[in-house]
Amino acid sequence: MDTERPVSNVVLITVDSLRADAIGPYEETRHTPVMDALADRGTVFDRAFATGNWTPFSFPSILASRPVFVDTGRIGVDDARTLPEVLSAEGIATGGFNAANGFLTEYWGYDDGFDEFEPFITSVGSSIYSRYLAKHPTVEAWLQLASSPIRRAHAWLTGAADDRPFLDTSRMFDVEHAATSFIEETDSPFFLWIHYMDTHTPYVPAPRYIREVSSGFLGTHRMIHAHTRTGLGWDVDERTLNELRTLYQAAVRQVDASVGRLIDALTENGVADETAVVLAGDHGEEFQEHGHLAHYPKLYDELIHVPLIVDVPGTDSRRIEGGVGLDAIPPTVTDLIGVRPDETWAGESLLGSVRDGTPPSSDPVVSVTVRGEEVTSQPIPRAPVDGDLLVSAREGPWTYILNAGNGSTELYHRPSDPTQQTDLTGDPTADQREVMERLDPLLEAHATSIRNPDGGESDEGTVDEDLETRLEALGYR
Repeated sequence: MDTERPVSNVVLITVDSLRADAIGPYEETRHTPVMDALADRGTVFDRAFATGNWTPFSFPSILASRPVFVDTGRIGVDDARTLPEVLSAEGIATGGFNAANGFLTEYWGYDDGFDEFEPFITSVGSSIYSRYLAKHPTVEAWLQLASSPIRRAHAWLTGAADDRPFLDTSRMFDVEHAATSFIEETDSPFFLWIHYMDTHTPYVPAPRYIREVSSGFLGTHRMIHAHTRTGLGWDVDERTLNELRTLYQAAVRQVDASVGRLIDALTENGVADETAVVLAGDHGEEFQEHGHLAHYPKLYDELIHVPLIVDVPGTDSRRIEGGVGLDAIPPTVTDLIGVRPDETWAGESLLGSVRDGTPPSSDPVVSVTVRGEEVTSQPIPRAPVDGDLLVSAREGPWTYILNAGNGSTELYHRPSDPTQQTDLTGDPTADQREVMERLDPLLEAHATSIRNPDGGESDEGTVDEDLETRLEALGYR
């Protein structure tokens, strides 16, 4: 451990399905005042990229600085040295609170190293009614929306405080209250990880946040209309797509407000001046940029370009243009607290960029996904043997994608084609061909390194009933 400790505590906030352009620091028209203030104080990494298109493929990098599959051919971090394990071994108190994402549980090793860990995946009950609501959180939210005026009237008549004016389908309040209690009850130094699910489908924000991000006076009917059409499998017309975008942005604002309350808790407990805050999306979200919703197996920017903000007390505000991967989070956190990073970690610390603007490494950022026979195949592939392995590299202005299953490639120039619509591999210029020839060995080597040498098996295993129900509620069958 270093003799000088730059900060005493670090709070890592990860937000599921949060694309970069969903928040104000990356898109000035967005309404995220808390995250805007965080960015105004801290360092914004303009080109931060997830290492996978969905949670099980991105989180091994976020909490263990390891590429998915490279160690075991499976998702999870069971055989990796995780960030909380490294910190706990140095006497740092650790707490982790996940808003019921079934892929971030002890089943896949994510509790390792945490003194306090709660994924909020509790028993959903045995009745047909309770299990139906657990698998259909949108219906549960509709019931809450219908009853919320009655609850507010009751709170007003009785004079009772009601800090839960909407149903906590995303478990946001559970996570927030657990994190606040951890801050109140834990002595420094500490590491706190919080994972929000509000911006994951289905988007069920409180109506007041829908009104904040849209021009409409009422928001409930938008939610019901959009979720009814998508739930019934109807075509997503332009109105429905706009409503889904509005609901998504309202959910972002809902998280933004919760983050504000957590930052207030740091101040109220006298630790804000010695606590660094790191905020990141674990992957993005598609709104038909490439023909689908949510985050199916693709490697375009709407799924891979994510926010990364690091706010360290006493440092200047700045923006960093160089590309970085989320595997930089663990070594950055250890560097902030003054703990030696694990030697197996793949990422490099960004503390130099935060402290004095030092450009990050120019190495390409590699991301992966696995695609079945169809993009929308269910269950979504969870292991390299379940479909075609896709690997991408982002280097400077270029995105290069290799389908290691059939050998096809795609090349995009992001500055002139920000949504990656024009594949340049059909008739590349000499410069474009040079980019492809330079990145080909990298992608092929990465594909080779993550294939299971023994043929592997699909990572299904035996998942308990409550966890399987939660995964189904999130759309993973």
